[in-house]
Amino acid sequence: MRSGPPRASRVGPARATLWGVLLFLYAPVVVLVLYSFNDARFSVGWEGFTLAWYRRLLDSAETGAALRTTLLVSLAATALATVLGTLLALGLHLRRFRGRGLVDLLLYLPIVAPDIVIGVALLAFYVAVHFPLGRASIALAHVSFQIPFVALVVRARLQDFPREVLEAARDLGADETETIRHVLLPIVRPGIVAGALIALALSVDDFVVAYFTAGAGSSTLPIRIYSMVKRGVTPDINALSTLLLAATLVLIVLALRLQRRDRGESR
Repeated sequence: MRSGPPRASRVGPARATLWGVLLFLYAPVVVLVLYSFNDARFSVGWEGFTLAWYRRLLDSAETGAALRTTLLVSLAATALATVLGTLLALGLHLRRFRGRGLVDLLLYLPIVAPDIVIGVALLAFYVAVHFPLGRASIALAHVSFQIPFVALVVRARLQDFPREVLEAARDLGADETETIRHVLLPIVRPGIVAGALIALALSVDDFVVAYFTAGAGSSTLPIRIYSMVKRGVTPDINALSTLLLAATLVLIVLALRLQRRDRGESR
């Protein structure tokens, strides 16, 4: 009986392919971060280490305004989306109602739909109802695509939740509101926090939807980066992009750590 190729010969190409894919994905990010510390303004070569571009960002009034808008919009949108997404997840998990399958299907629409389609649709809606464009319009737009992510993360936590616990709480005299508040929510809290962190990262990182729904004087950091790129890619743009990337990465890592700890505790 002829044996297959040696294990080492199979592992070698697979490992090379893995490192090639990782290099393709993250090499541009590494270059971006490195050149944010470059002492040259337009040179593509390395001319020394400096923090001047980060100090320049701190002194920029326009960047400061964009940062304040981003924080205000993202925090407000995430708070509202977390509440609505959690309620939606609880309703879909605990209730059986007519049209539940349709609601479950529509839950994925903001996730799979192209951002430009969502942005154009929201802009058309705001114009139709005469809703003014500004921070509020961006926040509501972000809520529209944050809710599904929060709901899906919370539902993933609810899949392992034993219904017998709810029945036991009712047998002990708790009504439905007390059962949800004192029994269900504490158990799914890690999923709620993880969903909120993911939603916050998506809001901070969003450009397309915010670009279509922002009014005058309500630019977010991604929009600010886009306006700066029109004048050419310079180290201050790299520095601002690095800060935005770092903030998004921290939020995603925190969400993943919460989810992993949640799975470990449930086993």
